[in-house]
Order: sequence, then C-alpha cells, then structure tokens
Amino acid sequence: MHEPVGEGNSDGAVSHPRVLAVPPVLPLIEADLGLTGTQIGILSGLPIILFAAAALPGALLIARVGALNAVIVGLLLAGIAASVRGLFLDLGWLYLTTILMGAGIAFMQPAMPALVRAWVPERIGFASALYTNGLLVGETIPVALTVPFILPLVDGSWRASFVVWGLPLIGFAALMLLAPRTATPAGAAARRWWPDWRDGLLWRLGLILSSVNSVYFNANAFIPSYLTSNGRADLISATLTALNFAQLPASALMLMYAHRLERRAWPLVVTGLVMLVAVAGISFTASGWTVAFAAVLGFAGAATLSIGFALPALLSAPEDVGRTSAAMFTVSYAVAMLFSVASGAAWDFAGDPQWAFLPIAISLLPQILLISTIRFSAKVA
Repeated sequence: MHEPVGEGNSDGAVSHPRVLAVPPVLPLIEADLGLTGTQIGILSGLPIILFAAAALPGALLIARVGALNAVIVGLLLAGIAASVRGLFLDLGWLYLTTILMGAGIAFMQPAMPALVRAWVPERIGFASALYTNGLLVGETIPVALTVPFILPLVDGSWRASFVVWGLPLIGFAALMLLAPRTATPAGAAARRWWPDWRDGLLWRLGLILSSVNSVYFNANAFIPSYLTSNGRADLISATLTALNFAQLPASALMLMYAHRLERRAWPLVVTGLVMLVAVAGISFTASGWTVAFAAVLGFAGAATLSIGFALPALLSAPEDVGRTSAAMFTVSYAVAMLFSVASGAAWDFAGDPQWAFLPIAISLLPQILLISTIRFSAKVA
C-alpha cells in the first residue's frame, strides 16, 4: 500500500468503530512502540483479514448458540480485546488483541442478517438499513471525537483511548441480554453452518458486496498518496472527510426508502454506475472536484451497503441466513483484499498512482453485472 504513515483512514472498515479508533492515534502508537511502516500496515490489515477468516466460525457459533447469543459473544470479545489493547508495551500483544477484536466483529456480522430475518421478517429492508445506519454512525464517531475530545480527557494516552472506545461494546452486550429471544428452527437444517459452496447465489452475493468493500477500502488507502503525488496533499483531509461523512445522509435516506428498494435490481445497478463515475472522477482530478467525487462515492456506497446487507435475509431460508451471510462476508472481504493488491501492483507496474484506480473501477463490475441474475421474486419460506 502506498499510503504515507499517519495520513488518511486506511484501516479499512465500513462498519467497525473499534477498528476506526486506531487511525486518529496511529502517530502516537508509532512513536510509543517504534513501529515500522510494515508493522503499521500489518496492524491496519489484520482486522480486514479477520473479517474474512472468522466469518465462517461465526456461522458455526450462530448454529450452536443462536444469532442473538452470537452477537453478545462478539460484542464481549471485541469490547474486551479493544479495551486491553494498550495494557502492555509488547507489539505482539497489540497484534493479538487486534486479532481477537476483529474476530469478535466478524462473529457479529453474519448474525445481524439472521436477527433481522427472525425479528422483522416483513420489514427486512428497513431493519437492514437501520443497523447499517448505526454502523456508519459508529464508524464516524471515533474518527471525529478521538483527537479533539477523548485524548484530552485521558491526558493524551492512546492506551486509555482504546479503553474508552472498548467499554461501550461491553455495555451493549449487557443490553442485548434484554433483547427478545425468538424460537429458532429445530432439526438438522438449523444446525447446518458450513456454506454450500456449490450454490451460485452465495458466490453472487459475495461478489456483489465485494464491489462496495473494495471501493471503500482502496479509495481510503490510495487517495492520500494519489493527491500527494499530484501536489495536492492539502486536499487529503477534505477528500477523506467527504468520502466518510457522505455515508451518513445516504444511510438516513435509506431508512425511508429501503422497503421500496429491497426487491429491486436497478438500485444496485444505479449505485454501482454512480460509484464507477465517482472513481473515474477522482482518478482524473486533483482539485475541489476530487472532494465532490469522493462525497458522491461515499453516498452511493452507503446506499449499496444498506441494500446489500439485506440480501441474505431476503433470499435465504431462515435456517440458512447465518451461513449464507458468513459466506457472503468471507468472499467479499477476500476479493476486496485481492483488488487492494491489484491496485498496488498496477501503480507499481505503470509507475503512476493514477493506475491504482483502474482495478478499483473494475471491482465494481460484479455489482453492476451480477445483480440482474438474482431472482428477487422467488420468496423463501
């Protein structure tokens, strides 16, 4: 990755507030632990890898203890790991707790569509948009508040700031104990957790979601260096702020319109084309237009997420939602990481940072082309 240390938000998660608590204090961690650029890259990339690797164990957890309990376990694991990340000076400890935190988040991701299907089967689009909105707000808060508010509150300690952002997860786990517990399907079907990798729908869902994941991760990663190489480092902060904050109004609008869009292919085609135009706009500008295109990219990406997160609950039988969701997340994150490597390789091969955006644009093709192959009219019991 060609990102200057300490610039931008390349931690790589659309929806993971404890992960995004790292970038604001990354310079402090670097100075305190004497991290190299490679070590910083490992620290930033570990959660993304875990999101892909731990999603399938999350499906097993759902099959064994139920979706609600899986969320509680994930919240506790992520909260405890996030809180204790700064307790010791050892870099290995920081890596280990980051891995555990990423695993906790990965356990929760496939459980959320399963809970939506169980709790509000008649309003899947709205419920998916609702928790997507919460995830995006939670992603934004640590980035916005850590430096101006949290660090002064804890005497500038990055270690204590991790505790501040980790403890709420433990509190949310306690609140989830009060959530309604619905009956789960009985029998062998309910205990299935390993995805049916021969199912073409599974792969299509994973590839469709990989488009927005790839675009978001890689736009955050490559925009800072691209602007720097064009002599416009002054635009980095504004561009990344526009990319991330423009997600909020989109997710708010989806609360009103998701139920009208949930069984339609055209919204994902439209948002895919809009993101394609925005990626092209960013790659051919280094001006105020770059900020505007980044805002459009963030807006369209958030709308895509709200619709995409609803797909497993809409298209899978109740007992299969967890394992289908887990497979979708596994495929989507893995493919997004491949496109990240491809973007870096394109940059190196051409010797021009502009070429890093070509694989990013290509990564949108699954969303644009595959969504029309899904039969939304085929309702499942």
